[in-house]
Amino acid sequence: MSDVLELVDVSVVRDGRALVDDVSWSVKEGERWIILGPNGAGKTTLLNIASSYLFPSRGSARILGEQLGGVGTDVFDLRPRIGMAGIAMAEKLPKRQTVLQTVLTAAYGMTATWHEDYDAVDEERARAFLDRLGMTEYLDRNFGTLSEGERKRTLIARAMMTDPELLLLDEPAAGLDLGGREDLVRRLGRLARDPYAPSMIMVTHHVEEIAPGFTHVLMIRQGKVLAAGPMETELTSRNLSRCFGLPLVVEHVGDRYTAQGLPLK
Repeated sequence: MSDVLELVDVSVVRDGRALVDDVSWSVKEGERWIILGPNGAGKTTLLNIASSYLFPSRGSARILGEQLGGVGTDVFDLRPRIGMAGIAMAEKLPKRQTVLQTVLTAAYGMTATWHEDYDAVDEERARAFLDRLGMTEYLDRNFGTLSEGERKRTLIARAMMTDPELLLLDEPAAGLDLGGREDLVRRLGRLARDPYAPSMIMVTHHVEEIAPGFTHVLMIRQGKVLAAGPMETELTSRNLSRCFGLPLVVEHVGDRYTAQGLPLK
């Protein structure tokens, strides 16, 4: 399997502080990764590098075979090959645009409709992705009127529109109630288990948000990688306790994970 993402000794420094520090990490084709860590650990910084919107201060980053910052690499050719869904994208999208328009605009790499004409195949793809994420009955609703869960599902459908080779999800379950979270996890699990789906990287704070089908985990704290590898060997009580800085117990129940702190004595 080829590397979809390869970071070698990558650091990102801002105002004298390392947001990520000497990170080496590779994601291979077909793998589904979770990035776990506390607030300020550097999770979103890694995702921004993977999306090609942030360049390392030091080290080397290759995305889909292209050297970030290298001679001959055009990030504007690279970015359509990467699907991104997160809060930053939601803030760029017009609230009065319909759900269908919100997904369709991704076909042209735009955030808002202008005077472009969409092919019938584009609309079919948009409808298919929205249907897969349970959004068919919301096609004509304005994006700004959606609930948080409906908005997150629309963003994931939008990220899939360009048939990406790498799908990046930045805290897709953040702000959802229990029902919304479980519905999203169920749908992400179906996507993660699809052998034709792109390689995936998802950022989260909570092991309960890890959908079945995700294969690997990277744990990061204060910009440094503490553990990286297959879920079954690296998502342990010891590693999670080190990552979050307090005693935690991880349990694997069925095809889901839970974590809780040890009781105070």
